[in-house]
Amino acid sequence: MPEPQLVLLRHGETEWSLTGQHTGTSDIPLTPHGEEQARAAGAFLAGRSFALVLRSPLLRARRTAELAGYPDAVPEPNLAEWDYGPVEGRTADDVSREIGRDWLIFRDGVHVVPSADGGPGARRGETLDDVADRARSVVRRVDPVLRDGGDVLLVAHGHLLRVLAAVWLELGPATAARFELGTASVSLLGHGHGLRTVEGWNLPTA
Repeated sequence: MPEPQLVLLRHGETEWSLTGQHTGTSDIPLTPHGEEQARAAGAFLAGRSFALVLRSPLLRARRTAELAGYPDAVPEPNLAEWDYGPVEGRTADDVSREIGRDWLIFRDGVHVVPSADGGPGARRGETLDDVADRARSVVRRVDPVLRDGGDVLLVAHGHLLRVLAAVWLELGPATAARFELGTASVSLLGHGHGLRTVEGWNLPTA
């Protein structure tokens, strides 16, 4: 019997994923192409049986799960995307220009712009360690299912899933910077020789 796998599905394209804007708590829909991507991901996963399917509570992940054929996916708050706080909706180039140097979120975090100091209505956002803690909670939730021999599917977001992969491999969360993840891509995490492994990464589904 094959070893159980933890399968990751990133949500389909949105207007902000097209423009490179950081989309954390903003609850924006899939584009028509993103909906097509989600259906293609469902076809890619067709025939697989999952003992547990969890999704982010945000619209873009919920709709991806529905269109991929998992309308009963269970909402898991810890699968929500990184709360980017003061850099929500901004691109990496935009933030880099403001701070006068190259900005890498996995190295520098979100608290790099003046608005991070706070003010009326300002949102602090999360640190990378905050996101990693949530990812570890998800791994703890799914681990008993995997140990019992069932596959698990997670439908969520690019940065959250990249951090989750780093956590799965017992690496520092900043190594997530090296795991590119396209919209509606599928990745496969598993076990080999007593170690947690990557068995497929950023697999295109269309």
